[in-house]
Amino acid sequence: MRYSNIDRFKELAGYDIDGTWYPRVTKIVDIKSKPALYYFYAEMNSFAEGEAVKKMSASEGTAIHEIAEKVFMGEKYEIDEKIAPAANAFIDFVNEKNIQVDREYIEKRVVNYDDRYAGTLDAVALIDGKFGVLDIKTSQAIYRDYNLQTSAYMAALQKDFDNLQTRWILRIDQMKTCNKCGSTFREKGGRKKVKLPWINNRYDAKAKNCEHEWSDIEGHVELQEFPYWQQDYQAFLGAKKLWEWENDDWLKQAGYL
Repeated sequence: MRYSNIDRFKELAGYDIDGTWYPRVTKIVDIKSKPALYYFYAEMNSFAEGEAVKKMSASEGTAIHEIAEKVFMGEKYEIDEKIAPAANAFIDFVNEKNIQVDREYIEKRVVNYDDRYAGTLDAVALIDGKFGVLDIKTSQAIYRDYNLQTSAYMAALQKDFDNLQTRWILRIDQMKTCNKCGSTFREKGGRKKVKLPWINNRYDAKAKNCEHEWSDIEGHVELQEFPYWQQDYQAFLGAKKLWEWENDDWLKQAGYL
């Protein structure tokens, strides 16, 4: 990413905390290649169209995160009809699983003073008797990249909790399902996409010719646990080193290097 000046770099790439500037976790992780993102742009008619879809999609994701935050905080909320299936599925899931969160650590900015970075985590939670980091995503899948981000949060929280055991990715989505072939129809950011069923390590070719009969939009929640974070954290530190190399000039101006 290009920056126009040092103030802009510091604003977008990090946080000022108690008079010291730290790079943010999500910017560091951005240094890693993202094949799924490349495929996304390849399907667009232009780069500008891709950016517009990303911006709208991010806005919808933010709306979901805001609902999640209010649910966890026990505050009143109003659900936009556009995200109602996803939001209601999330609320039902939280109640069914009896997910408990530490309200002081909802949208909490954390700092690793030893390895010098900062980030904002979604929550720390108690799920099925285990205590750990909970990160909420609204993507179409759970990507391995997320393990780098959550491992950084785990490392930063070691000083605050001696009983931190694990981490989860909670993915919230909504889609229609074909009653005939099981394909899914997902619309996000104005982008409409049909995904064929995955059978025997390949997409079901027969579903390509299906005259789909779509269900109503249904919310979907997927929870995956990733307990072994230390190796991911070493990969995060490697990414951080590469990110620092890439942004060497800006970091020197920021007084970080």
